[in-house]
Amino acid sequence: MTALLLGLGLFVVCAVGALVAAAGVVSVALPGRPEPWAVHLLRRAAATAAWAAAAVYSLGFFGVAASEQAFGDGADSIPAPACRDGFDEETRQGLTHHRSSYLPLRFDCVRDDGSVYPSDPDHVWMNWSSASLALSAALLAIGAAYATEYRTRKAAAAS
Repeated sequence: MTALLLGLGLFVVCAVGALVAAAGVVSVALPGRPEPWAVHLLRRAAATAAWAAAAVYSLGFFGVAASEQAFGDGADSIPAPACRDGFDEETRQGLTHHRSSYLPLRFDCVRDDGSVYPSDPDHVWMNWSSASLALSAALLAIGAAYATEYRTRKAAAAS
């Protein structure tokens, strides 16, 4: 329960950070914007993407952590409840153990014949979303650095 509350709290903090950063992106479009506005826009967009990536990843991270915590915690916790709850008897047949990972996010259920099924298909979109947002943040930050360097070189050449 503590991990779930911590995860929800971290998600809220990251989501608020993403909203604040997004407001910064919008503020660059308003009159009285800071100069050079393109660099500020790229930096603020990079911050927005980074906070959004952290928010999405924290949801999945603490989902996996909650599934791990539920395993072995009580009389009816083996095999993992995440592998049993919401699945029909045919899917659960032969369930022996689980495998979890935090990078990439996953909580897989393993049968005795070696076949695997995911306990939560939402981990797929969380992995792709957080990876694409993190990549976008990196590219925007590189773009801001390049724009700053280009502006500095242009000013030096004009002098």
